Amino acid sequence: MANKTPKIKITDVAAYADVSVSTVSLVLSNKGRISSATIDKVNQAVTALGYVRNTAAANLRTSHSNLIGLILTDITDPFYTEITAGISEQLEQQGYLLFLAQSNRTPHKLIQCVQSMIQQGVAGIAFSPVREATATVIAMAQQAGIPAVCLARATVNNEVDYIGPDNHQAAVVASKYLIEQGHRHIAYVGGSGESLTRAERLGGFGSTLMQYGLPFKNEWIVEGDNNQIHAAATVQQLLTQHPKITAILCHNPTIALGAIYGVKRSGKGVGKDNYIDQQVAIISFDDIAEATLSQPSLTVVSSPIREIGQQAGQRLLARMKSDDGVTQRLILAPQLICRDSA
Repeated sequence: MANKTPKIKITDVAAYADVSVSTVSLVLSNKGRISSATIDKVNQAVTALGYVRNTAAANLRTSHSNLIGLILTDITDPFYTEITAGISEQLEQQGYLLFLAQSNRTPHKLIQCVQSMIQQGVAGIAFSPVREATATVIAMAQQAGIPAVCLARATVNNEVDYIGPDNHQAAVVASKYLIEQGHRHIAYVGGSGESLTRAERLGGFGSTLMQYGLPFKNEWIVEGDNNQIHAAATVQQLLTQHPKITAILCHNPTIALGAIYGVKRSGKGVGKDNYIDQQVAIISFDDIAEATLSQPSLTVVSSPIREIGQQAGQRLLARMKSDDGVTQRLILAPQLICRDSA
């Protein structure tokens, strides 16, 4: 039977680097004022000996964890996929790992996820809210003495740090762009009447139409499932009933891709040229890779989603380091990306 390789201990690293055990501990935990030369010596010793720090044991000794809880409503949603990438970039640079869970927009599931994460000793929580549970989550985090940051498509409770897109301004940008291209009869398709994101966008859309003295007609504002086939049928019916419409604001790219088919089925084309009764412009909120591949490619007003995640990571790190108890709201500006559909 082969001899078992002895486990390298922190004392071995200290002896190899010719420094104290406490110095090695400070370097490994990224704390204290240690010279760069000493840090290099310790890191060289760690590499040479193949030392692996027992993080779980260190967490028990210090009551601090290197885990950050991230609870999303839907981990398959491209919006939250980008946010996850952004927050992960920031936290992993500082030695933290994400503990990911999904609430499925269910209040008790969100609360259950937060309870489990607190029991696991997470150092902070980032979450996308569920209306009936957000206040409870904030209270739970405060009681546990850990920072919480809210990530959402629409603004939420003022009692928690919030980072998200500017839906109102995104709709203003999209509406003004269409109006400047000569459109006067503009519809909005997609989203649910319960959606705060949709409400904020419709606020920006409506106020811009009023500013230019254009009609805001309820029959031109149509809800719709997040489904291309449904969107195609909805848009075809809308244009058949209201042939004056020359432009459509779409709630997301899925709706917009379906809308392209709906416009074509109604006997019109999709594009930038506002020919009377011949073309309809389509503009979408948010951006996806497929938007550049559609025929025509989609013009979009996009929020910097990955940056929302990055900013959330930075805010959590700052709160964990020094928490002044002051909540912050960071709303990130949208960007118009002009392509061929409008």
